[in-house]
Amino acid sequence: MVFIPIIILVAIVAILIFYNININNKLNTYSNISKKINNLNVLQDFMNITGEDIPVDEKLERINEVLIEKFGIKYSTIVVFNGAEYVLKASNTEKKYWRNLTNLHTQDIFKDSINTAEPKYITVNQEGEQLPYQQLDFSRAKSAMFFPLYIDNVYIGYWIIESSVMHAFDNVDTTLLEVIKDDIVAMIKTVSYQNAMESIVRTDQFTGLNSAEYLYGQAKATIDSAPTSTVCMFKINNIEMINKKYSRETGNSTIIEIANWVKTSINSDDIFVRYMGPKFVIVFVGKSQDDIIDIIKNLREELEELEIQYERYNEKKTSKKIEYAKPKVNFVISNYYKGTGIERVTEKLEEYLDNADKEEHNISFV
Repeated sequence: MVFIPIIILVAIVAILIFYNININNKLNTYSNISKKINNLNVLQDFMNITGEDIPVDEKLERINEVLIEKFGIKYSTIVVFNGAEYVLKASNTEKKYWRNLTNLHTQDIFKDSINTAEPKYITVNQEGEQLPYQQLDFSRAKSAMFFPLYIDNVYIGYWIIESSVMHAFDNVDTTLLEVIKDDIVAMIKTVSYQNAMESIVRTDQFTGLNSAEYLYGQAKATIDSAPTSTVCMFKINNIEMINKKYSRETGNSTIIEIANWVKTSINSDDIFVRYMGPKFVIVFVGKSQDDIIDIIKNLREELEELEIQYERYNEKKTSKKIEYAKPKVNFVISNYYKGTGIERVTEKLEEYLDNADKEEHNISFV
């Protein structure tokens, strides 16, 4: 009879052990599911940021902020090689450390990592020690993980995370960090096309206006702040005649006068660029065609009333005659809808103007 209670107790203990194991397995399963959901949420955050109409550098900064927030990283820095130099694209460290952080590729401790495309983990073992790459920041970081970044087997920079705690990354899930690194590379690759577009924006030397590329890069966020906008392109139809009959300097003066007049005739929140040659584009942000038609009518009349002075001398240059060049301007207008390709709209408008009769100087809708 004594053995019966013992058997019962053993059975109870066995049941409790089994129950605890089962609960532990479920907790691990839920934990893994939670991590996967969190990773998917981070990836979705990355995708959302990539799709936003903000400058490239701001996108990388936002991505870095997500990494710091979602994964509890103390310091995170993304450095990209632009073909000429290493540029710090995002970091939550103080600026006084940035110069050092953009020179990590020169540190012997990271050279093997770059050559082998493998991450490098370093840490100090006791107070008073410093990480090999540190210069001014002896107490800021006590452990770090360095990830070289590659696009299609081409080295393009690195991502480094740091902690003020010794051995902070001893038990970190490196698989997860590799996935994050690959996501960073994907984001850099995606935004590189936008970066290329932003970098070729230039300022026209005659008018001081931005070039057409400005519409497709920096200005896109402003344009897409409204559901719909109206895009207007106009062309100085007789610019070739002005250049030939008067002079190229007179043609340049015509372009300058027209640009200056338009600048003072539109609102500051409208976007005005020199599109190409004698073509200009105005984006009336958030305005419909009905809103701006009177503005365009008045603008066309005013531009065609401009008189560009030209001094014509006789053959012996003993006397001169004052003549005036008068521009003829052709306008074409179309709608733009948020999130669509504004370059498609400008291409359509340009095609119309290029195919229109050279004598045409109207206001058309396409």
